[in-house]
Amino acid sequence: MLFITWQNGYCGIDTRENSVVKAVRKASPAVVNISSQYEIRKNSSPFSGYGMDPLLDKFFRDFFSPELERREKRTSLGSGVIIDGARGLVLTNTHVVEKATTISVALNDQREFDATIIGMDPDSDLAVLKIQSEEELPAIQMGHSDDLMIGESVIAIGNPFGFSNTVTTGVISSVDRSIKTGERVFHKFIQTDASINPGNSGGPLLNINGELIGINTAIYAQAQGIGFAIPINRAKRIISDLISFGEVVHVWVGLTVQPLDYHLSTYLDIPSGVGLMITAVEPESPAAIAGIREGDIILSIDGVKLADIPAYQAKLNDVSAGQTLSVEISRKKKTSRISIKTSTFPPDRALELARQRLGLTVIDLDEQTRVTYGIKTKTGVLIVEMSRGSHLDQLGVRPGDIIRQIDEKRIENLGDFKSAIIKYRNKPSVVLLVQRHGHLYYVNTTMKESGS
Repeated sequence: MLFITWQNGYCGIDTRENSVVKAVRKASPAVVNISSQYEIRKNSSPFSGYGMDPLLDKFFRDFFSPELERREKRTSLGSGVIIDGARGLVLTNTHVVEKATTISVALNDQREFDATIIGMDPDSDLAVLKIQSEEELPAIQMGHSDDLMIGESVIAIGNPFGFSNTVTTGVISSVDRSIKTGERVFHKFIQTDASINPGNSGGPLLNINGELIGINTAIYAQAQGIGFAIPINRAKRIISDLISFGEVVHVWVGLTVQPLDYHLSTYLDIPSGVGLMITAVEPESPAAIAGIREGDIILSIDGVKLADIPAYQAKLNDVSAGQTLSVEISRKKKTSRISIKTSTFPPDRALELARQRLGLTVIDLDEQTRVTYGIKTKTGVLIVEMSRGSHLDQLGVRPGDIIRQIDEKRIENLGDFKSAIIKYRNKPSVVLLVQRHGHLYYVNTTMKESGS
């Protein structure tokens, strides 16, 4: 589009429609504003608010819960982008919607829709929503994030502080940044100097052609003048799992690894900071079938050098079940390549894994179990055996207790328990919600080292 201007009696052409304007015009119809309603619960004893001693006030608040529990509704604002207009699929950040009881999605043309959560993955901070529309919605054009260049111009669109469809521009500062927030470490983020503020979370990061190359996130509150985005090529595999299964399915290779220290690296003639030693290979696992042995040193996977366990886990997180990995190993100071076809962790091994990692044995709360043990609760799994000296044993968890939740996953039955153990098997610790005699307790427990 050209603009004709007049100045001092002369006619001229104004070419203000640059690449940024074109990219924004192209992508904006697919950018959405997400409003999430959620509840917070507060104890409200009849004695609160009278200048009472804090400890006494806490006693009364605990004593009168939950009957006098007060619930307050809050609103969280964020952004998203339509990735499939025919099916009404919207991509956003997990932290934008994870606590939501209701979700509303507003398009750039002022249309509003209710949305449901298809799947969430807190580890990658990605979530997929679905909205119902009688007609096909505008969708973003997918780009590629594997060939990004430092200094390349990028555009962020979102709804910071509720200001819809705000556009900021910048350049790519880094393409492989790791950041830590709380107990989580996020790997392989795109770093940009385009402003990304609360409300921008979940919105698109575009290249100069208006193609989606990343999902903006504002989880790093300390950042000033620094923005982060999840690369779209990494997100594609996660999106596929969320749409198909509602969660990310982590691959299984059956290895337990540990970093090499300086002395071992020197003895094995391996450069310092490269390689992981295999300390265990699970029987009948993909690694065992491929011929990997305990004591081998993994140098790289698919050409990616491995310096530490987080790098190893990050590489596996980018892999889908059934994919074949090219693994470079060192065995007796000789280097070779071995192909491993990844799989999913077998569900029939989950209970044994729980015994190994948590030191407990559980059974389903079916009708026979509830009658035998005199239990009224119908949801959860019953602990029937504890390993003496395990961390849970030291914390006071006992046979007869009921597990109702593991981290974010509610445990309704034995199938849920198996699924949770498989899902969180690589975490160093998990939080259990344990029920005893009608009372609920949160227990933070470590998990013994395991493989992937």
